[in-house]
Amino acid sequence: MVRNPSKPRVSIVICTYNRADLLHITLESLTQLEDLAQAEILIVDNNSTDHTLDIANSFIHRHVGTLNVHYVFEAKQGLSAARNNGIETAQGEIVAFLDDDAIPCKGWIRTMLTTFDSRSDIDALGGRIRPIFESKRPAWLIPGLELPYTIVDLGEAVRTYPANLHPFGANMAIRKSFLADHLFPTHLGRIGSLLLSGEESWLFGEMKKAGKGILYHPSLIVDHFIPDSRLTEDWIKKRYYYQGVTNGSMYKGYFAKLVLLGKVAAKVFYISVEALFARTVGSKLLVTCRMESIRGTLDTMRKRRKMQLTR
Repeated sequence: MVRNPSKPRVSIVICTYNRADLLHITLESLTQLEDLAQAEILIVDNNSTDHTLDIANSFIHRHVGTLNVHYVFEAKQGLSAARNNGIETAQGEIVAFLDDDAIPCKGWIRTMLTTFDSRSDIDALGGRIRPIFESKRPAWLIPGLELPYTIVDLGEAVRTYPANLHPFGANMAIRKSFLADHLFPTHLGRIGSLLLSGEESWLFGEMKKAGKGILYHPSLIVDHFIPDSRLTEDWIKKRYYYQGVTNGSMYKGYFAKLVLLGKVAAKVFYISVEALFARTVGSKLLVTCRMESIRGTLDTMRKRRKMQLTR
């Protein structure tokens, strides 16, 4: 394939909302990346009310002529809307998503380029996400509770993702050719402080249906900040509850709801058995969180209260 040397190969999309100081750290970390000349940086401001614009403008002005950086504004609240704006603006053949509180390893771009160039059978790439705790790791944060904090380590080998996992938005790269026809669903994903999710699962579900490969690479590494405000039992229970809300909102139609109810019943049985053997604070919290997820699903299906899933 003949490439246009004037176009970036990678578009780094950083969606941000009211986290200007963390965004500043992330942007500064990008200057240390190898092969940055082959990338553009898109700062997608999702209607922030803090000094995000000042941070973005300062970074852009300080690197005029050396870095390819652009500020993009998305007025519609929601992570999916912001990501879709980034996708539509992106000029690169690879769209790399990075959280506004994540720091990529020095070889982050190089790993993407060499992997996608050598593996025409894959359309998405993910990797390790290592935690940076604001203070310290809570004793109750057992491995079973790590995924909601996007702590990911699938080992030292390059491998396809297992059936129940996929790359996470803090560290994922996708071919633009796939995203051209598959934008993120805007009724799913974070909306302001609302802890909805599911947009990534939907996208990678579509990718699997299309027979596209999804690869884990241990050298694609980011360090991800976890603030103390999220390191509470109340937060993780709320996070699981809204995962349940997400699950309930994804099933449409009578038959689909029956299937979901069957899955919920099986989960209740499994969790009840698990609770009999829970001895530590962490294992007991995991049981509680899983029950919160089920409660969120049932609340959504029963429509006991009005839940604003879209805006």
